[in-house]
Amino acid sequence: MPPEDEQAKIAKNLEKVKHRLLVFSGKGGVGKSTVAANLAFALAQQGNRVGLLDVDIHGPNLAKMLGVEDKRLETSGEGIQPVPVNDNLLLISMAFLLQDPDLPIIWRGPMKMKAIQQFLGDVTWGELDWLVIDSPPGTGDEPLSVAQLIPASEAVIVTTPQEVSIMDSRKAVAFARKLNLQIIGIIENMSGLDCPHCGGKINLFKEGGGEKAAQDLDVPFLGKIPINPDIVTLGDEGKSFLEFYPDSPSSQAFQSIVTKITNSKDTGKHAL
Repeated sequence: MPPEDEQAKIAKNLEKVKHRLLVFSGKGGVGKSTVAANLAFALAQQGNRVGLLDVDIHGPNLAKMLGVEDKRLETSGEGIQPVPVNDNLLLISMAFLLQDPDLPIIWRGPMKMKAIQQFLGDVTWGELDWLVIDSPPGTGDEPLSVAQLIPASEAVIVTTPQEVSIMDSRKAVAFARKLNLQIIGIIENMSGLDCPHCGGKINLFKEGGGEKAAQDLDVPFLGKIPINPDIVTLGDEGKSFLEFYPDSPSSQAFQSIVTKITNSKDTGKHAL
């Protein structure tokens, strides 16, 4: 646990943040960062003031996915300034601190913990309706650090339909409960592909596993997000899939999930 003065500093800095949403998964490869980025963007589209915090220290991808990878962090007398993605969305990521994006960050736990403390305590987040935190996969240092530093966090768990992912999502639920995180629900990502030729649905990773895990574990099921190659293409180009394809099934799934998340909370909006 961090020192009490550090915890008090973070609590003071985040006192104007209404909701803190940790997006994590029990294993890698489930599209968690893509889900976190699109959830944050959808929340911002609905008029919320949103901060997005990338605490994947070793693999910070959100700056590229949101089209701001060429930006650098600036400081003022108030602290570190987050990078604006649009009028309603702010981002903090290790990517903004790297001189060479190809060089790895070789840090042990205490160094990563200190970086996360600074992102939470020294960044001038200001008034936010939501702080969405994209954590690396698993139940290790980064999600544990966030849970310890802001114990009032809420959690969304991302899984894919196949059994190996569902096994790990069950561990993620147990992790969240052990740390007293409020579980908002489970999202089943990569849930089917509409064939571009015949229009039929192809269940590349099976179907329904995330929903069954939610039922078995007695947590809400937030919805299924179909596979769409354009999500990958636009993410690589730093463009918003929700803006370019607002009527697609995948965009509608994201919007529906965000509506369920916001309806689960009493979310009066901060004035911009």
